[in-house]
Amino acid sequence: MANTCIQFTGFLMSCLGWIGLIIATATNDWVVTCKYNMNTCRKMDELEAKGLWADCVISTALYHCITLTQILELPAYIQTSRALMVTASILGLPAVALVLMSMSCINLGSEPESAKNKRSVLGGILILIIAFCGIISTVWFPIGAHHERGLMSFGFSLYSGWVGTALCLLGGCMITCCSADTPASYTDNNRLYYSKQGPTHQSIASTNHAKSAHV
Repeated sequence: MANTCIQFTGFLMSCLGWIGLIIATATNDWVVTCKYNMNTCRKMDELEAKGLWADCVISTALYHCITLTQILELPAYIQTSRALMVTASILGLPAVALVLMSMSCINLGSEPESAKNKRSVLGGILILIIAFCGIISTVWFPIGAHHERGLMSFGFSLYSGWVGTALCLLGGCMITCCSADTPASYTDNNRLYYSKQGPTHQSIASTNHAKSAHV
């Protein structure tokens, strides 16, 4: 019962984290960059909000975005963050599906419990991979933006990525740890095996004793 509750909690945390990473991937408010102070940048129209897919200029009466379509000319940190965040968003679907199908309340035919455990562990590992993709992207992107233009502040998208990464990391650890086969299950199986074998050995021994008495 305790493992089921931990698995369900990890599943909910992983789903919320995956949604947070999708929001971070789809929006462009990752960091706000400028070489001067905030007021000067607004007056000079040099206050920029950078994201994975566009650079947006922020001023007092203007919010204009330029789509980053020239892939080969982009810095390495943007290309890598794009690839990792897209990978995390895609891997989230099979990971959530595997964990959902391994729940104790869902039965797929007459499959053994070990098959559910393996499916749950695989889903937990995928969620941990998603978390590591988010960690690399949300750490490397602001560092690269700071070296390129000068970092002023973090944006909503980056906070969403950090929260999603933390939830996926915790949820993946909970799912993976609670889904492994415990030694108690092997003990119970051995006990059941010996209990089934016991009467057979006793019947064989009694048969041999009867034969020797008859002789």
